[in-house]
Amino acid sequence: MGNIVTMNPIAHICGSFPEKFGIPRQGGLADTRAKIIFEPEYRAAEAFRGLEDYSHIWLLWVFSESAGRPWSPTVRPPRLGGNLRKGVFATRSPFRPNPIGLSCVRLEKVELDTPEGPVLHVLGADLLNGTPILDIKPYLPYADSHPEAEGGFADGVKEYELEVDFPMEWRADVAEEERRIICQLLAQDPRPSYQQDPERLYGMRYADMEVKFTADDKTIHVVKILREKEEKL
Repeated sequence: MGNIVTMNPIAHICGSFPEKFGIPRQGGLADTRAKIIFEPEYRAAEAFRGLEDYSHIWLLWVFSESAGRPWSPTVRPPRLGGNLRKGVFATRSPFRPNPIGLSCVRLEKVELDTPEGPVLHVLGADLLNGTPILDIKPYLPYADSHPEAEGGFADGVKEYELEVDFPMEWRADVAEEERRIICQLLAQDPRPSYQQDPERLYGMRYADMEVKFTADDKTIHVVKILREKEEKL
């Protein structure tokens, strides 16, 4: 038998996704901002010395929502319609032998002196708010970038994007940056691929908003924007 390895989270993500629905399927697909807050025992400023010199970092994290669930040798990638099975090691499914996720994000700023200790500000995070972080490593372009690499079945769906119809009536209370990020998220079509009912009303939570929308083959239609303080109809 192999040795048992115990790992403790060193930090957690503080972001704008309170639930799984709507989170980008990969890091860097939307300009979502987040902070990385470290546990007290990992707040030594010298542990971050030199990190500010990098533009991107790797996050190793825990699929906390699926931790403890049984894994399967094959999974059904949602982007392939949910019917075609692929080997779990050929996907980035959360239902793995060990629920470890990997994301590359842009490092915007390193703040060493805050009430919460050192804080990392990142762009392009695809993590649920509160997700435990196991480790952080710098992204090295000379070693980590392989433009000639083949993307397998994922290459066939990487350019998938819908138009987003965001009516003027819902723009008044939404800042321009918020609207831009919402459009980036919706353009990736957060619906399961097997749901194609153009009359169905969906709700995606982002920050303090719930975005109500419908979708057809080519366009996501924003129907309503609700702030948390508003009564949901």
